[in-house]
Amino acid sequence: MKKVHRITKGLILALKWAGVVVVSLIVVLFIIRWVGRGINRRVPEGGINVSMYVDVNGSRQWIQIYGQDRNNPVLLYLHGGPGSATSLFDYAFTRKWSDVYTVVTWDQRGCGKSFDKSHPEIVTADIMMRDGKVMTEYLRGFLHVDKITLLGHSWGSYLGANLALAYPEYYDAFIGTGQFIDPDENERRLHEAALAWSENDPEGRAMVDQWGRSREQGEDDFLLRNRIMDRYGYGMMKDGRDYNLFLTVLCNPNYSIKDILDSIRYGDDAFAPYGAFVRSGGLEEMSLLDRYDYAMPYYNIDGDMDYQTNFELACEYFSKVNAPEKGLLVMKYATHGLLESRSEEFSALLHRIR
Repeated sequence: MKKVHRITKGLILALKWAGVVVVSLIVVLFIIRWVGRGINRRVPEGGINVSMYVDVNGSRQWIQIYGQDRNNPVLLYLHGGPGSATSLFDYAFTRKWSDVYTVVTWDQRGCGKSFDKSHPEIVTADIMMRDGKVMTEYLRGFLHVDKITLLGHSWGSYLGANLALAYPEYYDAFIGTGQFIDPDENERRLHEAALAWSENDPEGRAMVDQWGRSREQGEDDFLLRNRIMDRYGYGMMKDGRDYNLFLTVLCNPNYSIKDILDSIRYGDDAFAPYGAFVRSGGLEEMSLLDRYDYAMPYYNIDGDMDYQTNFELACEYFSKVNAPEKGLLVMKYATHGLLESRSEEFSALLHRIR
């Protein structure tokens, strides 16, 4: 009995200490969050740091505006996806541009902080174009500027190029990264490359064949597609991130704990309208093929290992672009996640454009 009593007493003591450690860790994390959010909420002297909701075509959409000098030109950052808002962490890399731009980050219709479970969204090419136009008009008035620079990543580069072509009077430059050109040609080239990668890899070839069948049947299989690229070293985040994702999310100045949990809980719901948009052929409606005439400077910052949005296709398109000025800046050995994995290098290239 004495031995059992000692064991029980030891377990109780161990549990107490474990509880102390857990509580202490939680307290430390909350202190880090409180300090980090306080720092990230500071308004630079002579600059701007504000977030708000904007009514865009009957949809409540969230933006964040940050810049070190309110006299700098305005840059609107268009995230990828479609439907993959990055507001949970994108301040970690977009603020690296804030010395030369007033940077606006925007959670597009129905995703990120623009998601509202009580207001289901419908997404079409026309709706996204009208949203982009209305948001641009709002920013021109709110920030008292005549024209805005567009910077789009992936789907954002596709939407941005379409906006630049449709409303040239609103934009002083277009900058695409992970430049997307055409969905059908993009997937054809990826499948062709995957066949070459898997030539001597039976297991990989089986994955490619499975993906090929799903594509032919009109089914979505993005996870398998991405697993194939990961397998052969072309995955979006092959180089990881050059910032700490956990601390970035923890110290996000715009996300409450509830916001963070909701982003996990409702992620699939937020993406659903965009999945329907892709399956309905909405991307094909916006193809950039045979549309080459830009009334403003046209720039690309692309990774030469990007197969998510095909680098060679982007280069071919760039060669045909007619613009007052154009430039292609290539990040060597970079894949589709270049904004996050090599954000310092990306920022340096963006400063060269500015």
